[in-house]
Amino acid sequence: MKLYNFFRSGTSHRLRIALNLKGLPVDYIPVDLRTEQHLKDEFKAINPQGLVPALVDGERVMTQSPAIIEWLEERHPTPALLPANPEQRAQVRALAAIVGCDVHPINNRRILEYLRHQLKADEAAINAWCATWITAGFDAFEALLSADPARGEFCFGGQPGLADVYLVPQVESARRFKVDMARWPLISAVDAACMKLDAFQKAAPLQQPDAA
Repeated sequence: MKLYNFFRSGTSHRLRIALNLKGLPVDYIPVDLRTEQHLKDEFKAINPQGLVPALVDGERVMTQSPAIIEWLEERHPTPALLPANPEQRAQVRALAAIVGCDVHPINNRRILEYLRHQLKADEAAINAWCATWITAGFDAFEALLSADPARGEFCFGGQPGLADVYLVPQVESARRFKVDMARWPLISAVDAACMKLDAFQKAAPLQQPDAA
């Protein structure tokens, strides 16, 4: 498999974690968003939307990290990223969706580039924008973690899963935008537990070959 991604992309980061947790090797192909490689014809021939990540498996090209991660779960079910119980699966998917649907999409690069260039927002305003939506999402995430008395050291149970795959890259992003994580002790504890594992350490942005 070939993974087209960018080291600092949150969606790329979450897919790297999922692949690592599944123990699946990939060829890492960097797409530099800083030089707008994602907008060039060469990459748009792979993903017409011009977004990372894209995963190529043989002749199959898959885009959109939620769809790719679901495909990984279906094709490579062990170790599982989702619990067996349907209600628990819904619980985990809801946590992941807080990040994947409500926080990340309005803080990603193309939104921030629009704020910078079309609306002339400075970096302080950009950080404030990101902090607003990260705070709203993390407040809800923290409350849901607190309400689960059976939770282990990860988002659900005693093993990392889908919710952790989504959460850790968003914590990385929060720190980059200077959001004080002290407000969310449970999220911070989950992040610390995850970062003890090779799957998360090796997926970290600064560990990627294009991070230089």
